[in-house]
Amino acid sequence: MSQLLHVSSSPHVRARIKTEDIMKLVVIALLPATLFGIYNFGMRALLLVCISVATCVATEAIYETLMHKKMTINDFSAVVTGLLLALNLPASAPWWIPIIGGVFAILIVKQLFGGLGQNIMNPALAGRCFLLLSFTGYMTDFKATEGFGRIVDTASGATPLAALKAGEQVDILSLFIGNTTGTIGETSALALLIGAAILLGTKVIDWRIPGTYIASFMVFILIFGGHGFDVNFLLGHLFGGGLMLGAWFMATDYVTTPITKSGQLVYGVILGILTGLFRLFGASAEGVSYAIIFSNLLIPVIERVTVPTAFGKGGKKA
Repeated sequence: MSQLLHVSSSPHVRARIKTEDIMKLVVIALLPATLFGIYNFGMRALLLVCISVATCVATEAIYETLMHKKMTINDFSAVVTGLLLALNLPASAPWWIPIIGGVFAILIVKQLFGGLGQNIMNPALAGRCFLLLSFTGYMTDFKATEGFGRIVDTASGATPLAALKAGEQVDILSLFIGNTTGTIGETSALALLIGAAILLGTKVIDWRIPGTYIASFMVFILIFGGHGFDVNFLLGHLFGGGLMLGAWFMATDYVTTPITKSGQLVYGVILGILTGLFRLFGASAEGVSYAIIFSNLLIPVIERVTVPTAFGKGGKKA
């Protein structure tokens, strides 16, 4: 009876899982792609990952200390931002690139908007786009690099998406496994799918956004790609570039996605169309980052259109 008389402020239904638990699961899910990236590109990739994560955590800690705010580095959100930013960098990037990107992601995109839950776009992707615009040469340099005593033979030549755009054939098996060029965390579709299975299995995410994103993108490629049902071209776009990393790990960010189920489907379709537009008709062969950033800005409109009809006064009449 005492429980029935208990009064508290909303929300009255709460999940037992905490923010730090979710973020830790995301880190675990990213480990296969991270470890493969280090194996693929050598210790230089590990160095960039460590610098990026450390920069994001330090930036958040310093800002919250100076602003006399509650310390939130224990929720692992800064770790996830740093890890995602690093996985979106080429292994040849200078050591100071993740520092600039990490400070921008945490300070400008996250903290100045109010901290976790208030940012209007994915901080890691915003940091990557900022770096792409500011240091295009470094961010698009995928040539072979020498790490700590290891030459990365797989990082030479054009990226698979650039080859597809030039009308060339790509090795689908190499794309799926990851023996190809690209950023540290995007090359192995297999490793990313293992991580996606972890997220789905632990119910951190569901299928709606990544499923509709990938499906609508493939339909767009089939209709406007100019290659008909060319399996090599289709799978090359599916496994090449940042589609898998973006669809499963960044488009599903809780803060920057619609809360309505129908809105999530609409969001996924918009992502697929924008990615297809950028890849097929844009100046660059890639388009995932900009597609997600632009779609993040549309979330208020999507939610306004897809919000369920309220009961009672003001609700839709029968």
